[in-house]
Amino acid sequence: MSDAIPADLQYTAEHEWVAQGTPVTVGITRHAADALGDLVYVELPEVGAEVTAGSVCGEVESTKSVSEIFSPVSGTIAEVNAAVVDDPSLVNTDPYGEGWLFKVEVSDASGLLSAEEYGALVQA
Repeated sequence: MSDAIPADLQYTAEHEWVAQGTPVTVGITRHAADALGDLVYVELPEVGAEVTAGSVCGEVESTKSVSEIFSPVSGTIAEVNAAVVDDPSLVNTDPYGEGWLFKVEVSDASGLLSAEEYGALVQA
């Protein structure tokens, strides 16, 4: 388990990551997954739903707390990861891989942080 922040992703101050592509892939960071503890429930937006950057689009529940998932970009939900709904622990074990949450056809992706900027934020 590495604490490294993948340099090829972009991030939000709310601890979501975005992998570039068409559509983009979204998940929560290792920092967030570790802070939440063992996830027991994941609620994701529905395919076809419109999301707005910075708005709540789902939630994750752990043995410690419930946290909202914020969309890092604006656009339309193209796909959701049913595997994390069935097995939320994937977010804890592989947040940048099998634990991705949803994919978005992007209309606006402004305001994202680089890996370096996100690293400075979580180190503060």
